[in-house]
Amino acid sequence: MHESVKSTPKNQLPSKQRFADTFRFLSRISYWIHLLLGTISGVILFLVGFSRNSANINSNGVNVGIVFAVLSLVALGFRVYWALRYRTLAKTLQKFDSKVQPSREEIIRILRLGLFVSLLGLFLAFFASEISLVSLVADAIARPQGIAVYDREQVVQIADLLLILAQLNILGAHFFGSANSLGLLSWLSKEEV
Repeated sequence: MHESVKSTPKNQLPSKQRFADTFRFLSRISYWIHLLLGTISGVILFLVGFSRNSANINSNGVNVGIVFAVLSLVALGFRVYWALRYRTLAKTLQKFDSKVQPSREEIIRILRLGLFVSLLGLFLAFFASEISLVSLVADAIARPQGIAVYDREQVVQIADLLLILAQLNILGAHFFGSANSLGLLSWLSKEEV
């Protein structure tokens, strides 16, 4: 069975069909992971944004972290849309009419754009989580040890920790998107589709 796969020319339909099936399957998984993690992160960012009032904002670093997290969330929203585009492209690849099928170059271009957006979102989410975490740690170190007993305003707030959780969720979604696009690009470069 393994020899029959080797003897099949690379540009015949089974290779293209197998790529299209895998592409469609991975695009479904990518869509749901991006949508789920993006929705959870969006809700957390929304709640964190409204829970921070002007009286308890001690750190500008956390605010910068929120801005970068929102930018990364926008990139994640684009990835949700792009995962739908992947599904449409995979359905088109499964058609037997070669006139409607996208070219190999178009598939590579679409996958590269998805990879670029994921890497950009990955950088933004990493930067956001680093800024927020360093800011919170610096804030906690700068406060006297026993002050939290007397002044509840001086305690690191749960909203700040939830912000870091949202940023890590966004980071994970972009990591998965990058791995998905990179894996498909790698497969496409090894096989003629």
